[in-house]
Amino acid sequence: MLRTRGSGTRLRAVGLLGPAFVAAIAYVDPGNVAANITAGAKYGYLLVWVLVVANVMAVMVQYQSAKLGVVTGKTLPETLGRRLSRRSRLLFWAQAELVAGATDIAEVIGGAIALNLLFGLPLPIGGVIVGLVSMAILSMADRRRQRRFETAIVALLAVIVFGFLAGLLVNPPDAGGIINGMVPRLDGAETVLLAASMLGATVMPHAIYLHSSLVIDRHGQPIGAGRTRRLLAVTRIDVVIALVIAGTVNIALLVLAASSLYGREGTDSIEGAHDAVRDALGPVVAAVFAVGLLASGIASTSVGAYAGGAIMGGLLKRRIPILVRRAVTLIPAVVVLALGVNPTMALVISQVVLSFGIPFAIVPLRRYTADRALMGEFADGRPLRWASAVAAVAIVVLNVVLIGLTFV
Repeated sequence: MLRTRGSGTRLRAVGLLGPAFVAAIAYVDPGNVAANITAGAKYGYLLVWVLVVANVMAVMVQYQSAKLGVVTGKTLPETLGRRLSRRSRLLFWAQAELVAGATDIAEVIGGAIALNLLFGLPLPIGGVIVGLVSMAILSMADRRRQRRFETAIVALLAVIVFGFLAGLLVNPPDAGGIINGMVPRLDGAETVLLAASMLGATVMPHAIYLHSSLVIDRHGQPIGAGRTRRLLAVTRIDVVIALVIAGTVNIALLVLAASSLYGREGTDSIEGAHDAVRDALGPVVAAVFAVGLLASGIASTSVGAYAGGAIMGGLLKRRIPILVRRAVTLIPAVVVLALGVNPTMALVISQVVLSFGIPFAIVPLRRYTADRALMGEFADGRPLRWASAVAAVAIVVLNVVLIGLTFV
């Protein structure tokens, strides 16, 4: 009987997993592909340590965001909206929407590039198709069908993992190079830009806003300290598993570029990287890579639109139908593609924009999850408070350096 009861408890716990896997999609979007492949192709294993540090930070902040939702029953945008003046709330919403918009452009562009590589479709048409498919996925995104939405996103995550890890099975990386890349160091201004881009691609502001909403949509409002404690235990497992998978994919992208594309001409674009992968590892691996990129674009743009709705609902206290929002936010990405802007450079720059938005998300998140008046017995302990403070300071300093290098 004890064994049966324990098995039933574990099965129920597994059934509660899922929100972190949706949030984790934001960490394997096409912006990650562009930033990580560029870093690996140009500098080999040099910046592996950036991804490791960024992923540790991501685990921490995503757990804090989820914990805020589980404990208070309010999303991070809602908590901000209740505590900011009207003017501050509007300004905060504007920067959060700018970050979400940059994310969406990157995701649609990535999917359009994938369709171009697979079927030769023009980029603007590919962008429209990605947007339409994401609308179909978003039609499942409501509280009554939350698990269907999560299942669709997790299925796409599985495709992404396979698509981006397949190359390493054909050409295993140099273990010594990976270990050497774990030593923190930079090599000139461009590596600082790439580090900021990789950080912006790994620690995603819109995913921080979103996670608190996902856990509420899945678990509902808090009911008693005992249930909250159990949900937090499951949430920790959910976050660690999901973010370890996402971190592995990110590191794999950089390592694939370092081991197979280092020193090759033309690898500063996704299209060039795809051609180099085809030349080095064969057409099958290149096609699988492109399928992974397509799944990444579709899944991440769906999650990005979901996040944008949570941001607007919490800060402006207004909601528009998520499919309408999807249609409106698709326009800038299609315009960028139609204007002929270098798509890979647009992806990398979008990730730098994201890095500027990170402090606006993690600083108030750290403050709220450490507030005993708000969180009660579930407020962050001293180790987590110190770790989140160090992360916030590191990100702000990196962005200040990045601004200085840009103007110089």
